[in-house]
Amino acid sequence: MSLRFFQRPTAVVASPAQTRERIAVTLDDGRRVEVLRVRDARAKRIKLSVSERGARLTLPLRASVVAGDRFLAEHREWLSSQLARLAVASEATLEPGRADALPLRGEAVPLRWERGRFVRLRLDDDGVHGALPDAPSDAAWRRALRDFYEAQARADVGRWLPRYLPSLPRAPRRVQFKRMSSQWGSLSPDGTVALDLSLVLGPPDAFEYVLVHELCHLIHHDHSPRFWHEVEARCPDWKRHRTYFREDGRALKATLQALVG
Repeated sequence: MSLRFFQRPTAVVASPAQTRERIAVTLDDGRRVEVLRVRDARAKRIKLSVSERGARLTLPLRASVVAGDRFLAEHREWLSSQLARLAVASEATLEPGRADALPLRGEAVPLRWERGRFVRLRLDDDGVHGALPDAPSDAAWRRALRDFYEAQARADVGRWLPRYLPSLPRAPRRVQFKRMSSQWGSLSPDGTVALDLSLVLGPPDAFEYVLVHELCHLIHHDHSPRFWHEVEARCPDWKRHRTYFREDGRALKATLQALVG
């Protein structure tokens, strides 16, 4: 079976280095999916990706539309599974006062409730405790949840970072957490390491790999063999973690989006 196009492509405004058009596709299970087809001068290979913004097919300048359609057809099962995972993750909710578990570090951590003057979450040995006033606003709840996740992420980085500092030419200027649409981390010219907050929802060893990746950019600013040698010296299992993010990473981002808005 193959993918079937059921309407003419719709043009999308793009920069001179890119041309974009939306193509509507019917998958084998009958679902209709819109895919953004992008021809990008910077692309080196055909790539299919899925994010909260939808599915995207990226083509290098020399790749034909036929080659792109063939690539889509060959990866239709992957596309279907990623869209399904994203749909489930995007529906993740935590109802204040009723939810009994909280996603954290790759697990569902027990969540217990108590009355309080302010919305607050804290973690101890027997799980997470949530304090709630009688009528908490949705904004206050989401803000408290985001603050809780950032505190946990900072605690993780605080445990890991001292181990790597002696082997680096300099320490990062600071570490900040934010929501990133596609990246998991970045290093700015001033030495600031930015990390995606959704990392704290996944396995800690995968989170630590992203930190190591960005720290190694303090040594090499590219992705040359020398850079990957530095990564492997500190994280021998980095390829497994990279595969994890390729297969399950979008669900982490979608879950965080659903939880904190």
